[in-house]
Amino acid sequence: MKFSELNLDDSVLQALDAMNFDECTPVQEHAIPIILEGKDLIAVAQTGTGKTAAYLLPIINQLSQKKLPEDAINCIVMSPTRELAQQIDQQMEGFSYFMPVSSVAVYGGNDGSLFEQQRRGLTLGADVVVATPGRLLSHLSLGYVDLSRVSYFVLDEADRMLDMGFYDDIMQVVKQLPKERQTIMFSATMPANIQKLANNIMNNPVEVKLAVSKPAEKIVQAAYVCYENQKLGIIQSLFSDQVPEKVLIFASSKLKVKEVTKSLKRMKLNVGEMHSDLDQTHRELIMHEFKNGRINILVATDIVSRGIDIDDIRLVINYDVPHDSEDYVHRIGRTARANNDGVAITFINDKEQSAFKTIETFLDKTVYKIPVPAELGEAPEYSPRSNKGGSRKGSFKGKKNYSGRSSKGRD
Repeated sequence: MKFSELNLDDSVLQALDAMNFDECTPVQEHAIPIILEGKDLIAVAQTGTGKTAAYLLPIINQLSQKKLPEDAINCIVMSPTRELAQQIDQQMEGFSYFMPVSSVAVYGGNDGSLFEQQRRGLTLGADVVVATPGRLLSHLSLGYVDLSRVSYFVLDEADRMLDMGFYDDIMQVVKQLPKERQTIMFSATMPANIQKLANNIMNNPVEVKLAVSKPAEKIVQAAYVCYENQKLGIIQSLFSDQVPEKVLIFASSKLKVKEVTKSLKRMKLNVGEMHSDLDQTHRELIMHEFKNGRINILVATDIVSRGIDIDDIRLVINYDVPHDSEDYVHRIGRTARANNDGVAITFINDKEQSAFKTIETFLDKTVYKIPVPAELGEAPEYSPRSNKGGSRKGSFKGKKNYSGRSSKGRD
């Protein structure tokens, strides 16, 4: 379906045309009409499906048509991380370019002038406030924020917010909102705690559930079955001949990210790290340097697996096996974007085999296992049932040393 077939204002369609948006994604096709009808919505859709536009476009459309008060906050969009809040705000600016709709992003950081800028936006009234829970509550606690006239309340990546412990924060914000409002929730999964939250804050919501899609076919997926102490050696082998262009390495914890980053720096690799211990200024600097190619390798927690829009990542490495299949899809979905090719490699230690087998079952395929370089010693066999036996047969058709410039193989 084309956006022009939806009941959107000409100014919205003009902005979409300027951004070369023509065809709706499935989540946009299903969600936009429901939101335009004024109904509460729960949409289960993974990152990368166009969910941000699925709620911003109809809300911008309604804000321009209904002529809501100019001195009030008319819409609150809550997101789990600063990075996602910034990205939503950037999309907001693009979609509303031809319309008199204002927005302000409210997120944490150590910059006092940033806090003051946010305070002004909140007190003067902004059509759309894009906020992380903690920083919004900080402003609310100071008594100058009025949410009593909010018409639209959006929770983006609701499951991630609950995983990060924001349930009570969300409920504190909800207490400040009027009962007569439209509530919209987007989540990649629908666990029991999401259902509980929906029951508490929504009014007869319509559910739109899109199945978690498999990774893009153009992502070449492979894995190494190895011992934990062989993982760094594999990275050194991969990058021994050529400097990689743009690589994203996911690790399971902040501590692991810090350890891996230090080790890669000792290898003289151009590497940065991204995790929640960094202050806002540092995180923005690292992401800027990575996007612009001044950092080749970014080691990160799952904080960047969702909602970060970087089109030219050529290789994703799962230093640890992701917790579940959806996290795997989110992580490797950072590569092969915008018609680029990409490679995703997962390191599987002897304790992670069963978890990876679950991912293979979801993928409905066997991910090829690359033999560990002989100089690193004997590696464990892949036998996820017992974590002891199994075989790794076959031959990997790509290069041993990955540079980010060639990904001719197809999975």
